[in-house]
Amino acid sequence: MRYLALVGRLLYSVIFLVSGPFHFTAQYAGYAAQAGVPAASVLVPLAGVISLAGALSVLLGYRAKIGAWLLVVFLVPVTLAMHNFWAVKDPMMAQMQQAHFMKNVALLGAALLIAYFGAGPVSVDARQARATAAGY
Repeated sequence: MRYLALVGRLLYSVIFLVSGPFHFTAQYAGYAAQAGVPAASVLVPLAGVISLAGALSVLLGYRAKIGAWLLVVFLVPVTLAMHNFWAVKDPMMAQMQQAHFMKNVALLGAALLIAYFGAGPVSVDARQARATAAGY
């Protein structure tokens, strides 16, 4: 059970670590611009930095609560701007965007749990807390 939170953090972080680098491509910025995101060539890479920083923080368990809040800051606007299924006319596309919206809502819920509970016992945060308690 000691490693359960570590495995959870790893599995949770993977989606951000895999998709994060794509935020630095012209295709992602173009897709966001097409979806109506203003200044997409600036905001999309910024979103990539925020998501990668948050994911690495959560994965390593280093200041994981702050990292989780970074992921919240990333997920809320991305979910509302990029997966607004209620505005999509094509039923198939609306269904696909609704699935992405719900996925992001679940990711947001997990980020809020990490923001509240922290990284768990196998993390840099826990190691630092033990060192502080021992007087190192």
